Amino acid sequence: MSETAATEEARTEAPGPSGGASDRPALLSYRDFRILPHNCFACGELNEFGLHLQLELSPARCRVELTLPDRFEGWEGLIHGGIVSTILDEVMAWALVEQDSWGVTARMSVQFRRPVLVGQAIRAEGWVVDAKRRLQRAAGRIVDAESGLELASAEATYVAASDAKKRELKERYGVRDEEPR
Repeated sequence: MSETAATEEARTEAPGPSGGASDRPALLSYRDFRILPHNCFACGELNEFGLHLQLELSPARCRVELTLPDRFEGWEGLIHGGIVSTILDEVMAWALVEQDSWGVTARMSVQFRRPVLVGQAIRAEGWVVDAKRRLQRAAGRIVDAESGLELASAEATYVAASDAKKRELKERYGVRDEEPR
């Protein structure tokens, strides 16, 4: 399939602000015409060692479902806490981006409730708690995808990017203001 055809296919399947297929959440992916390939460890498709998260955006929220392989293992059979924290940070940050609030993590608190196991199906969710001009707050959690049992939760504060940096990021990732988010 040509790049143009793939882009048109993504546009057809991509969500928008009004009825029909547009009621579905947005999938954040290099195949999605709204996000260009990039090297982010968490959501980038170009980082060969990364998580390659396929994030789903909805108003003021972000979620992802995944199963982590043993390359992200800490103690035998357990996913490393830094990876769990990274996933939480990513879903919270993209929940803010969904509202056009781009920024960097200033502070994050994680509560590890139960181990995340290698090969365990999980769902991570992030949502906006409060978004002011300069400081933004989000919360998130990781649950077992089958039982819904909470495995970890987090709260974070983000510092908003300057308008110039936000424009730069949007250009880098191929995000246009006139396109539906």
